[in-house]
Amino acid sequence: MISDIICRNSMFYVMNENGKEISHGFENSLGELMGFTGTMILFRRNGMYYMYDDRLKEIAHNFENSLGEFRSMAGNSVNFRRNRMIYTYDSRFREISHRFE
Repeated sequence: MISDIICRNSMFYVMNENGKEISHGFENSLGELMGFTGTMILFRRNGMYYMYDDRLKEIAHNFENSLGEFRSMAGNSVNFRRNRMIYTYDSRFREISHRFE
C-alpha cells in the first residue's frame, strides 16, 4: 500500500506505511506527479496522463485533452474537469460517472 511518494535527486520513491521503499523511478521518465492514493499514482507527461500501480507499472494512459484538468483522487477513482463537467474515472480511465460542476 502506498503511504508516501518522495522526490529526491530527480527520482520518485514510492514508500509503504512502514516507511520502506516499494519502488522508484526517474522523474524525467515518469513526468509530473499529480496525485496518489493507497493503490495508484497519477503522473502527467507530454500532454498525457499515466496511471501506475505501487510498483510503478503502468496501468493505463490517456490524452490530457480527452480527460480534462485533474481535480482529485480518492480510493480507486480520479476526478477530472472538462467542459464545466466533473468526470470520475477508475484506475484504467474508464468513466464511472459525470455531473455538472
